[in-house]
Amino acid sequence: MAINKVGTKGITDGAVASADFKDGDITSAKLGDGQVTNAKLTNSSVTLAGQSISLGGSVDLNVTDWQSVVTADGSTNTTAVSGQGYFIDTTSATHTINLPASANRGDFIAIKDYAGTFATNNLTIGRNGHNIQGAANDSLISTNRASLVLVYVDSTKGWLYWEEHNVGDLQAAAFISATGGTITTSGDYKIHSFTGDGCFVVSSLGNPIGGGETVDYLVVAGGGGGSLFAGAGAGGYRESHSTCVSGPYTASPLATPTGITVSATTYPVTVGGGGSGGTGDTPNGSNSVFSTITSAGGGGIDIQCSAPFGVPGNRIWQGLAGGSGGGTAIQLNIVPTRNGGSGNTPPVSPSQGNPGGPGPGPQPSGGRGGSGGGGAGAAGTASSGPHITPGFPGGNGVTTSISGSPTSYAGGGGGGARSDDGPAQTGGSGGTGGGGDGGDSRPPTPGSNGGANTGGGAGGGGGQDGSSSPGGAGGKGIVVIRYKFQ
Repeated sequence: MAINKVGTKGITDGAVASADFKDGDITSAKLGDGQVTNAKLTNSSVTLAGQSISLGGSVDLNVTDWQSVVTADGSTNTTAVSGQGYFIDTTSATHTINLPASANRGDFIAIKDYAGTFATNNLTIGRNGHNIQGAANDSLISTNRASLVLVYVDSTKGWLYWEEHNVGDLQAAAFISATGGTITTSGDYKIHSFTGDGCFVVSSLGNPIGGGETVDYLVVAGGGGGSLFAGAGAGGYRESHSTCVSGPYTASPLATPTGITVSATTYPVTVGGGGSGGTGDTPNGSNSVFSTITSAGGGGIDIQCSAPFGVPGNRIWQGLAGGSGGGTAIQLNIVPTRNGGSGNTPPVSPSQGNPGGPGPGPQPSGGRGGSGGGGAGAAGTASSGPHITPGFPGGNGVTTSISGSPTSYAGGGGGGARSDDGPAQTGGSGGTGGGGDGGDSRPPTPGSNGGANTGGGAGGGGGQDGSSSPGGAGGKGIVVIRYKFQ
């Protein structure tokens, strides 16, 4: 009988090698079912993409399942599915593709700019609750012909870019979002103006691609109260201006290039009130405060009623120190020159203000009109000249366009006029930026109030022997905050 089959009983493992067989002699028909197993083979596994796979085993391959072209319409977003690829056509509109809401290590998606229009109409990759490249920001793809693959790794890094072609910066622009005060805009910049106490509430921050985390500020304190003759000082003036933070507007000469770095929290804002006016002692204005910036209230007036040099009843209206100092006035001619109140008190850099004008030294006869209060841009004008004079001007303030248009702040109050026995005299003009005018002498008129929300110093009251008028009240301050929002 011809032998058509070979059994296994007489053949031990390894007894028959491939060299013992003639090519083509052994076919599946020659083998009994189940006689040849993986264990009988020299190689029991194969290697695929660097991974060893046992014979008879299985493996999942990361093969991208490319979808039909997504045509952007500017309103409908796409939610990606792991393992899929997306051709996105932004010819007509921008588009947002959101990453999967849940993800496991190794999940991936692929994206390709279908029409080469991502630079014109950008693609936003929404993070959908996960980090991208370790940051809690969306990604903005804004280069034509971009191709990329994202793979999920863990909750710390989130989705990482696995492959990138024709891709610029991968982070979407983010901007500060905040509330508080009266909000206006100027181009790409948002402006919060506080004319009274309130809160600047930051809810989210920008990033370096967008608006950053820094704001510019204007903080002006309340102006001092004016007295008889002597004009009051303006409230302290402090400002920052960085072009990259809040744009190329024209700031004042006092602006520093360093703004305030904010965090997502609430910042109380204090807007200082002006000092009250009168014919005697008058107070400084109140401070204004935002974050680490405090501007000092403008200098009021202190009356010294002692009898210097043996002259009973002599009075000196002495300006007080403050953001800008108050002016002076002297009743009798024999008193030596008295300086006005000091400005920039307490001292900061750049300076927040200037001194008030000094009083006259000994003159042939009696008193003169009052000196002007200091302003942010200049000192108050000194009282001088012969007996019987007009009031003297207050120091000018400074101008900034932080609010979107040129506006002057922190002018000193003008001195009041005096004419005991001569012709009528006029009060000194208030400094630009809300300084109140001084009062006239005959008939005596009150000094004007400082301008509301300018921090202007009040004007001194005008007068003559036996008849006088009070100085005005200082102007309330203001706080302005500006930053890029789009």
